[in-house]
Amino acid sequence: MAKLCLYAATGALIAAGAASAQEKTSLTIAMAANPQMQVAERLIGEFYKTNPDIQVNFQILPENQLRPTVLRDVATKSGQFDVVMIGAYEVPLWAQKGWIVNLSEKYVPSATDWKLDDLNKPILDLISKDGSLYATPFYGSSSFMFYRKDLFQAAGLTMPEHPTWDQVAEFAAKLDDDAKGVSGICLRGVPGWGQNLAPLTTVINTFGGRWFDENWQPQLTSPKTKAAIEFYVDLIREHGQQDAATAGWQECLQLFSQGRTAMWYDDTVFAGPVLDQSSAELKPNVGFALAPKKETEYSGWLWAWGLAIPETSQHQDAAWKFISWVTSPEYIALAGKEAGWDQIPPGSRKSTYAIPEYQAAAKDYADLTLKSIEEANPQKPTVDPVPYTGVQYVSIPEFEQIGDFVSQQISGAISGQQTVDEALKTSEDQIRQIMTDAGYIK
Repeated sequence: MAKLCLYAATGALIAAGAASAQEKTSLTIAMAANPQMQVAERLIGEFYKTNPDIQVNFQILPENQLRPTVLRDVATKSGQFDVVMIGAYEVPLWAQKGWIVNLSEKYVPSATDWKLDDLNKPILDLISKDGSLYATPFYGSSSFMFYRKDLFQAAGLTMPEHPTWDQVAEFAAKLDDDAKGVSGICLRGVPGWGQNLAPLTTVINTFGGRWFDENWQPQLTSPKTKAAIEFYVDLIREHGQQDAATAGWQECLQLFSQGRTAMWYDDTVFAGPVLDQSSAELKPNVGFALAPKKETEYSGWLWAWGLAIPETSQHQDAAWKFISWVTSPEYIALAGKEAGWDQIPPGSRKSTYAIPEYQAAAKDYADLTLKSIEEANPQKPTVDPVPYTGVQYVSIPEFEQIGDFVSQQISGAISGQQTVDEALKTSEDQIRQIMTDAGYIK
């Protein structure tokens, strides 16, 4: 009888343990394949120490795959993901549709340790809608110029802290060195509204161009917009990297870190990875400057990747535990200590810039990053009035379709498959049809 009781008790314990294991909450996280996000995957063990009842499953995808995958899941309410990484473009649009959880209503008021008031206001505004937070900011960023100080010195050139695009074009022409395999500049050419159109739209803005006039009429063929696009395409074709039409930020990051391009205009978030991946010889020769301008005083973009909880998630409380952890001041400090201070997610929190170790590691670019973020103006991105907001994108639902189509035409012009005039005419015809069907144009 005693043995039977012992067996019964043992069986009960095993069953209880099995039940406990089965009760572990499993979260599926969709994230972009950027360097700082891959660090979060490596550090997930720290999250488990205080959340042993949660299992996190990452699906890390390139940006051009992430966006349609997540959009399809959320729009069709399939519920595949518990947390989705979405950008500043999507947050207000998805909040309006009721696709993502209002964090200000459900979680933020009781999350005093998460320190809402520590967030940089321009980034906080990007991931909010009508004063409510709908995503936690993983990082915030703008855009600026990376350049090789040693190559500039050898050529007798000086990069201003705030160059013009005309100066950049002159520098690129003088620094282009086919014999040594060094291009004058690297710029995104690969299609995608978040790929080649991101830097290109900032060029359009500072050249005095715009996507639409106040009546939503397309403006790609207007003189200043056309001049900006011709400038961008010609600069890449004449002094850019090889196979530029297939190169995005990943390829430019690699080329610059390997010393194979003299300049690179892109996201401020890549400053850390550039220094981390550069050789000991190259690292001290990496310089930074504000985004090039023409007619506007500043021209950098403004962006944030945020972590949102779809309304379809069955594990919203566990999802909040994860996103509040990975966007907390404590996580940023952890990432710096474990992965290196060049690998932390920057731009989102004021306290990041008070960490002594980060101040030392980011002394060459931290102030420029903050200045770029603060000076970007999504409410007035252009010289002439426009009916939209957004610096490197247009904050309307139709822009994703418009941007992807136009970016393909621009890539075709970069590769030489068509002229800029042909690309713009095809693009403007398509835009006008989309905007007419959507009711913007009567």
